[in-house]
Amino acid sequence: MPVFFVSDKVPAVSEADNRQRAEFPPAGFWRRWCEDASPPVLPRAEAVAPAIEVAPPPARPAATPLQSARDAAPYRVLVVEDDPSQALFAESVLNGAGMQAQVVSVTSEVMDAMEQLRPDLVLMDLHMPGLDGAELTELIRAHAEFAPVPVVFLTGDEDPERRFEALDIGADDFLRKPVRPKHLVSAVQSRIVRARALLAPAAGEGRHPVTGLHTRPQMLQLLSASVAGARSGATFFVEIAGTAALRDRFGYAALETLLSDAGRRLGEIAGEHAASRLNDNTFLVFAQGPDSEALPALGRQLRDGLGEHAFAVGEERVRLRAVVGYADLAQGFEDAGAALSAAEEALRAARGHPHGVAAWERPVSEEDRNSAELARALREALAAGGLLAAFQPIVAVAGGNEAQYQVLLRLRDANGELHAAGEALEAAARIGATAEVDRRVLEIAIGALQRQRAENRSLRLFVTQSPATLSHDGHADWLLQALAAAGVDGGSLVIDVRQEDALVHALSLQEFCSAMVSAGVQLCLSQYRFGTEANALLGQLPLGYVRLAARYSSHLDDTALRDEMRSAIEFAHRLGLQVIGQQVEDAQSAATLWMTGVDFIQGNLVQRPAGDLEFDFQTSVL
Repeated sequence: MPVFFVSDKVPAVSEADNRQRAEFPPAGFWRRWCEDASPPVLPRAEAVAPAIEVAPPPARPAATPLQSARDAAPYRVLVVEDDPSQALFAESVLNGAGMQAQVVSVTSEVMDAMEQLRPDLVLMDLHMPGLDGAELTELIRAHAEFAPVPVVFLTGDEDPERRFEALDIGADDFLRKPVRPKHLVSAVQSRIVRARALLAPAAGEGRHPVTGLHTRPQMLQLLSASVAGARSGATFFVEIAGTAALRDRFGYAALETLLSDAGRRLGEIAGEHAASRLNDNTFLVFAQGPDSEALPALGRQLRDGLGEHAFAVGEERVRLRAVVGYADLAQGFEDAGAALSAAEEALRAARGHPHGVAAWERPVSEEDRNSAELARALREALAAGGLLAAFQPIVAVAGGNEAQYQVLLRLRDANGELHAAGEALEAAARIGATAEVDRRVLEIAIGALQRQRAENRSLRLFVTQSPATLSHDGHADWLLQALAAAGVDGGSLVIDVRQEDALVHALSLQEFCSAMVSAGVQLCLSQYRFGTEANALLGQLPLGYVRLAARYSSHLDDTALRDEMRSAIEFAHRLGLQVIGQQVEDAQSAATLWMTGVDFIQGNLVQRPAGDLEFDFQTSVL
């Protein structure tokens, strides 16, 4: 029988028995406290739990870029460490935190690993054989695609100068060895979240931060991609009237705030349709989808939505008057420039309309027999390259030997009769060939400039163009390429635009002039008449010349008109522009223009338009 005794000594049992007794208690050991558990009862298959209605989760607010960056997973980390134990430690800690970590122990393989992994962060040792951490950081920062990737150093270096040196070349942070796992995970996660948030596109990109409207470049891009071939929808120009009076009453700052409020309100009215602010008081709404019957109502909605709203300006309430012009895309436009030009023309008509809303209408052609024959002759001339040009000298009143001419279109019909530019351009408009005719005249002018250049003769040519042509997509690029191919200096070419057309297509002309700045091509405003709108236009466009309206030179006996001409010349000179007096038919007119201050004269007194460029500028005396 075994003997039990109490002693402070360990009973005489083996170590293995002690281990087994500790790990495996005797059977039924727990019965001293409770009975055995009853056998488990499995639920029957047919038992179905009663349905419980679960309330839908509350709507979550839109995620901010920082939240989106935090939710995106997994984070990719490239660990650059030559010590295997340190590399294994960092890799295991980061992988355990749900990140995707990859170790590179050879510094020459780092850039290849960057290409493969596309890491969110690089965690590297500062001191390594071959390239050290500072040199690797320079390589990463020099790579355009990887330059924004955060770089965090693991180092036991106590030298602060060494740390500052690494920070200067682009490192983002230091972690001192040994680093605790929790600290490592926290530092890496916070850096990646901030980096992803910075790289993520901000909400509302392409929108004005105050009004919420589309930016102008974004709107023009949308129009360029949508207008060509569209069979529904419209472009609306919405103009706030009376801004000059509002500025005088409330001041510039208050007016700008008021117009911003109007833009925000217009965006609400437009709803699903894109809206953008074009200039100080003009907005553009691009409505995609509505058919032609729905457009008048939409125009009135835009007008009334602004007019019926009371805007706060300080302690006052102001209601704005809006005028709306629109172009129905169902009429067919080649590109966005043509649609915008049409809407701008409709806006001008809306200013004088009693209801303040006007639609653009394509001119209806009523060709009689003579017009039909001239149109037919124009088609044949375009097909055969038979358009002609005449040149009329433009002479400096103070003398000089600078050769410059205006290029005038000529068209010969089937009977041999030569038609002037006005008739030819009217026929071109009727058959929709204005752009083709304008381009052909430019080709003639560039060819003449090229021939004169080959003979070492300087020459400047003034070429009349339609703003509708200048606003066509690709026309500016074509002109620049044509000048470069011919080896012609852009400064020898002056594009001539009529004032009446320029007032309608001011925005399109500004776009064209911006493209021509690099080549030195200049702009001349023709048929200039002194007035508020025309004077404002002189300040808006990058002009080099103005050509006075013909009525000034033909009515020099009218004192009031002569005084108006003098005011026009003085105003142009204050803006640094050179003035051309045209249609000078007699010496008395030339003398009057000279005394009034014009810089150049042009007309039959100097020379009638001719087919050559042989006028003697050196010996010409006015």
